Amino acid sequence: MIGSVRGELIARWPNGEVLVEVAGIGYRVVVTASTAVELGDLGSVVLLHTHHHRREDSETLYGFATAEERMVFEALIGAHGVGPSLALAILGVHPPASLLRVLADDDLDALCLVPGVGKKTAARLLIELKSRLDIPGIDVAATAGSARTGVAGGASPIADVRNALAELGYGNDEIVEAVRDLPVGTDTSELLRLALQRLAL
Repeated sequence: MIGSVRGELIARWPNGEVLVEVAGIGYRVVVTASTAVELGDLGSVVLLHTHHHRREDSETLYGFATAEERMVFEALIGAHGVGPSLALAILGVHPPASLLRVLADDDLDALCLVPGVGKKTAARLLIELKSRLDIPGIDVAATAGSARTGVAGGASPIADVRNALAELGYGNDEIVEAVRDLPVGTDTSELLRLALQRLAL
């Protein structure tokens, strides 16, 4: 089992793969778009935390900038109906901290921003991931019923901002970037102001 790869970044391809050379051996590693950017220029020495995924007909290395991101990826692929490609898509939209907030807020709409995730899949993921990830203050049993019916346990300020931006005509990609890592414990009007500032840049 290959748990990490440290070496020289010698290639980056548009399909989401990078090539890292370690002691003369090149490892092809599939990464998220954000991780590919974080790795820096070709020739840089990089460290990737890896998940070695084995199937009957192939073996694939998935690489992550942090051990936390790998842990979340492994929790995602352990959920029913979630393969590596969908797990990477989820992490591409919601990095670990963002995903934990989504789960804590029962934010179905945020999960539905991920390509390929509909209401039913999002509802199932809310239940499964809460049991797999360490999320302080979450009562899985109390929220399971609302997630099964596709009704959130209460709109969060972030969800309100997302809805407001959608009504203003912003697209999903713009909304994802605008609400990423907004401060917790801030009222909706202030969050909306911050989001609009980001969109104006």
